[in-house]
Amino acid sequence: MVPFPEKNKYTYDDLVALLRILRSPEGCPWDRAQTHLSNRRNFLEEAYEAAEAFDRDDPELMCEELGDMLMQVLFNIHMEEDAGRFTTDDVTDHVVRKLLYRHPHVFGDVKAKDSDEVLASWEQLKRAEKGQKSTADALDAVARSLPALWRADKLQSKAEKAGFRFRDSDGSLCKLEEEVRELREAVEHSANIEEELGDVLFAAVNAGRYRGIDPETALNATCEKFIRRFRAVEDAVSAQGKAMDALAPEELAALWNQAKQGERTHET
Repeated sequence: MVPFPEKNKYTYDDLVALLRILRSPEGCPWDRAQTHLSNRRNFLEEAYEAAEAFDRDDPELMCEELGDMLMQVLFNIHMEEDAGRFTTDDVTDHVVRKLLYRHPHVFGDVKAKDSDEVLASWEQLKRAEKGQKSTADALDAVARSLPALWRADKLQSKAEKAGFRFRDSDGSLCKLEEEVRELREAVEHSANIEEELGDVLFAAVNAGRYRGIDPETALNATCEKFIRRFRAVEDAVSAQGKAMDALAPEELAALWNQAKQGERTHET
């Protein structure tokens, strides 16, 4: 058994010490066996769970999930310390220097009258820092591990800042309609369906972006709506003493429309 002090309240330093023990020869075999890649999904899941706590505005849940997120950050840093490639101080040094460099309006003599100017300056400094000589370089640097909808949104936003945009917001809807037509043609000919579906999703993201809509937020809201309406349909089918797969598609569509109408009536 490895002794660890009992306290009324543990601190950041206690977490660091605990993680070092877990990855030590006397610690946990599972923790020692982890790599960045084997732990990648855990890292992402903790980030999303923290985001859900933000969505709920639940301080107790935030405290728990941010703790899990902090643990994941330190856990991955300790892997690198064990490998002798960099230390916690190297990480903090890097981020402090980056924040100082990208906030010349706070730590230098640059003036920024509002957040829009701050963001424009941040983007310019980021590109200079990373040696991005063109907008294409900046697009290529957008993380491929981002959820695809967010990645599309970010690519489109960067392209728009370079002047690559529709004349007006209606153009994005016309493009979406064009891509849907091309998807229909692809389905009819059983060719390039995946590519054309991707184009539809990309165009849909752009149509929403022109109206200030976050695509992930919009799709998540639709997922919640689908669950609510599906539950209403399932309950209606169950009330008839039937199984859902025993009903014809037209009957299910009618029940779906009833659930949809019921939501709208309730909203008004």
